[in-house]
Amino acid sequence: MQLLKERFQKEIRPALQKELKLSSLEATPKMVKITVNTSSKDFKTDKDFTAKTKAWLGLITGQLPVERRSKNSIAAFNLRENDIVGLKVTLRGDRMYDFFQKLTSIVLPRLKDFQGVSRNTFDQNGNYSLGLSEQIVFPEVEYDKIGRIQGLQIVISTSAVDAKSGEILLEKLGMPFTKENNKQ
Repeated sequence: MQLLKERFQKEIRPALQKELKLSSLEATPKMVKITVNTSSKDFKTDKDFTAKTKAWLGLITGQLPVERRSKNSIAAFNLRENDIVGLKVTLRGDRMYDFFQKLTSIVLPRLKDFQGVSRNTFDQNGNYSLGLSEQIVFPEVEYDKIGRIQGLQIVISTSAVDAKSGEILLEKLGMPFTKENNKQ
């Protein structure tokens, strides 16, 4: 599965340097990490659901998720300090490239009526956020074993200095963006 990482090092990185008119190869933007998050209000009460969510999240990322706990009590949300509010996986290195390649070539095309992902969710630092409404688009997830349909958030952090260079980087890596740029 190291095809994307090798292609990035040998072909994409030098092409990015020329396109962005950078003096050094080290100044070219690259992916730093991919963070996969999921959350549910039921984590604090349903331990079986939490275990099932940990299992499928670990299966799709290849890494065990970390529990994220609340820092404060909020009575309006029926939340106590130290309750589990989410699960997070941070991917770096080879696992990051493997996950990105799987996401762009297998998972996103499996979405219903997929026309490409939006170009509008870059932040000013060139990081990209993508939300999926259901985890069953991943081929590793078996519908009978997950408990219920759940969404997840994927954040791709880059070393880009602005949104445009981050967009160029992800486009070269194979992110299937929509054809037209709908920025307003």
